[in-house]
Amino acid sequence: MPNPTPSASALPSLAPRIFGKTGLSVASLSIGGAPLGDMPETFAYAVSEERALETIRAVFHSPISFIDTAASYGDGESERRIGVVLKELGGVPPGYVVATKADRDLKTGDFSGDQMRRSVERSQRLLGLDRLPLVYLHDPEHATFDDITAKGGAIDALSKLRDEGVIKHLGLAGGPTDLMMRYLDTGAFEAVISHNRFTLINRNGAPLMDLAARMGLGVANAAPYGSGILAKGPDAYARYAYQDAPPELIERVRRLQTICERHAVPLAAAALQFSMRDPRVHSTIIGMTRPERIQQTIDLAQHPIPDTLWPVLEEAGFDTQDPEQYRWG
Repeated sequence: MPNPTPSASALPSLAPRIFGKTGLSVASLSIGGAPLGDMPETFAYAVSEERALETIRAVFHSPISFIDTAASYGDGESERRIGVVLKELGGVPPGYVVATKADRDLKTGDFSGDQMRRSVERSQRLLGLDRLPLVYLHDPEHATFDDITAKGGAIDALSKLRDEGVIKHLGLAGGPTDLMMRYLDTGAFEAVISHNRFTLINRNGAPLMDLAARMGLGVANAAPYGSGILAKGPDAYARYAYQDAPPELIERVRRLQTICERHAVPLAAAALQFSMRDPRVHSTIIGMTRPERIQQTIDLAQHPIPDTLWPVLEEAGFDTQDPEQYRWG
């Protein structure tokens, strides 16, 4: 008798879900606004205003109704471009959520409470929104824990803005997993974003997700493609976490790519669904800079993947070290 055809895993749901303690209804896919801010020094490519605006317009006519940006993305350029489209639309369309992040002063490094208020006020102005539904404290690794948590410091200032109704919900978004967990333990946050640390080839962020799940927080996983290598492949884009990937990581991605090809599955589909199928992850953030990428991403999210593929990908191995270590490895 012929072998039965391997069954396909249940496809990740594209239906909106409740974003933890925030109570916000968000899409399981989110548009990442960093590349829309034209950041060639980070992504190794530029994005013109015309192309960015075309993409943002398409987003607001798509089922991907969760948009993630930050004050630091292009030093306000991502927010400004989103704000241009929101003005055209007369505001945020019903059912969509636009989240942003409060940042340090990129020129001086100021991460004070006063700077958080200035950052939020600028975000309001650039986005054209009086009230921000979700604001994250962004990249707190650029200051000390004691300074960020001090009375009158960054968390205190953002919490007061929430009390004032300027911010509806407060989240945390940053890099080092241990530090992020320390901040979550303060109890100040309702949601968290990890980036580049929960992918097919790196699971450094798993303990953070475990903690966030136990606390009932909204969890977003950003950069499941590792900033591009798991979408385009190592030959086309040999970078991970916004830096040149080390040779051993490139070879591991090549092995994963070969495994996926044997199962007739695009590497990008496996990388995306790896994040989306995890019950701890409410939304997976994907950077996009072309309108056609929206439907392409939805297609990848709905590409059938046989159950037999996942254990083989696990056996291929992954790192648990912080991806920042790649630059020195």
